[in-house]
Amino acid sequence: MFFLTEVTSPQHKHDFLQLPFAIYDKDSNWIPPLRQDIEKAFDPRKNNFFKHGECVRWILQDENQIVVGRIAAFINNNTASSEEQPTGGCGFFECIDSHEAAFTLFEAAKNWLALRGMQAMDGPINFGERNAWWGLLIEGFTAPTYQMNYNPPYYKTLFEAYGFRDYFQQYSYSLNVHDQRPERYKAIVERLNKNGEYTYKHATKKDWKKYAEDFRSVYNRTWKFLPNFKEMSSAQAITMFKSFKPVMIDYLAWFAYYKNEPIAIFIMLPELNGWFKHVKGNLNLWGILKFLWLKTFDTTNRKIFGIVFGVVPEFQKKGVEASLVLAADKVVRSKKRWDEIELTWVGDFNIPMTRTCDALGGKIVKRHITYRKLFNEDAIFKRHPVIE
Repeated sequence: MFFLTEVTSPQHKHDFLQLPFAIYDKDSNWIPPLRQDIEKAFDPRKNNFFKHGECVRWILQDENQIVVGRIAAFINNNTASSEEQPTGGCGFFECIDSHEAAFTLFEAAKNWLALRGMQAMDGPINFGERNAWWGLLIEGFTAPTYQMNYNPPYYKTLFEAYGFRDYFQQYSYSLNVHDQRPERYKAIVERLNKNGEYTYKHATKKDWKKYAEDFRSVYNRTWKFLPNFKEMSSAQAITMFKSFKPVMIDYLAWFAYYKNEPIAIFIMLPELNGWFKHVKGNLNLWGILKFLWLKTFDTTNRKIFGIVFGVVPEFQKKGVEASLVLAADKVVRSKKRWDEIELTWVGDFNIPMTRTCDALGGKIVKRHITYRKLFNEDAIFKRHPVIE
């Protein structure tokens, strides 16, 4: 028998945050997410999604009052009704290996969403942007990249037994910094750049507001065709770049320009979990000091990860992708600081991007699934639209 409790008190929050330490007690690959990152999702003062949405979360206890599961449910009113079936989300799921326990959590999320007019739910996803806590890991159970979901393999069985279906998959590609890139790319780059109209620059911290605006320009033009897309505002772009500043390394954030107009972005960061794994999930004062010391002096973290890569549609298939990657590659290689680049969150529906990663010699090292559960089992299920 299990008992569901809505998270409303400091003790409930503590239990919600501590449960994963029991679930992953014997898993040496697990790196605790920062509790500050998790709590930010549920704080209306820090999460702008509360301006156009709502969320709730629960913990699940057994008959001995031991916490054995948790889940959150949320609605983004800006996007929910744009789906064929109004769709909410669930996430931050953790649970013992029990169908009864998992189904109790899923039912709580489903019922809460249904009472608010939803007819489907995606999960596990985040009450926020897609770049964090999105999708269930099904392949590549190695140490998780920063803010990428990690879970036991049995979660896949729990989700699918409840009726969740594969809405889309997200690939993580690995590139060796020291490998040579395909020769044909060099010919493409030379042809594209012979007239000097294309230029490639990495960001500088002193001009971060300019690069935040360039980022916003490319972002809004590149992803506007995606379902449920909402334009990024200048304020959002500035907030994002402010959050990057403490960990950003100038030569890892790249921009392509055509006649001085921004047309492509390739933003990378050091793989932060290489350092955060030492703070045990808590970036308190001691955690901050330890992180800053590691960031300054530790050289064992040899991995960087790409968080955003995009080219404005009218400049795709011209070689801009290759030119930008090779411009960044040349500089990164020269630093002799990094060995691996991981390109995260490449949707299987994004055919141009998967082809680019394949052509660069990337190898898929992780797969996540974003599931969708239709509340009406007779409704027709459709996967995410493909981008050709």
